[in-house]
Amino acid sequence: MKHGLRLVGLSVCITLLCGCAAPRDYTQYYEHFPQSILVIPPLNESTDIRATYSVLSTMTRPLAERGYYVFPVAVVDQFLQENGLPTPGEMHQIPLDKVDRIIGADAVLYVTINDYGTKYLVVDSSTQVSLTARLVDVKTGIQLWSGHAVYSESSSGGGNNIIAAMIAAALNQVIADTTDQAHSAAEEASAQLISRSGHPMLNGPYHPEFKADWK
Repeated sequence: MKHGLRLVGLSVCITLLCGCAAPRDYTQYYEHFPQSILVIPPLNESTDIRATYSVLSTMTRPLAERGYYVFPVAVVDQFLQENGLPTPGEMHQIPLDKVDRIIGADAVLYVTINDYGTKYLVVDSSTQVSLTARLVDVKTGIQLWSGHAVYSESSSGGGNNIIAAMIAAALNQVIADTTDQAHSAAEEASAQLISRSGHPMLNGPYHPEFKADWK
């Protein structure tokens, strides 16, 4: 259930390489091209405790559609927790040689959630998800790719009627208390990060247009 006029389209994809705007360089990607990817549960820098597993659940589809084998994220999460790594912070520190020996992934995708959630003002609301990611080759530890995506959407209700707008905003906040409205934004942010940004991941080996985007 959504109230008011949803203004979608304020979606911003920003791709960063080495922390700044740089020409797209896929040299290392070409040389160490992965077939399989292990997604570590994301680090959460937002204030919403639901963010990590909400975003994690949105990563498999865009990666698979891009042409990569993705290790089952729920199984990997449970396995790591059962083997002494109960938090994403600890999981991000697992040595790559162990990933290679125990899991056998070609690359690891490390994701950080910079922002996640819905903010409410008097007459409108804004939902934003911001993600940063880097893809690392398991054998060498070389970073193959990095990207950053921000997806935002805002809604307001009541038109010029301030009372109706305030009621719509209040209803939105009640709904948000029982549902995770940012999850759909996380799906968009993940898709943009992987395949729609200015510096997307390359088509994987299981994609019908594998190597068509090599330049």
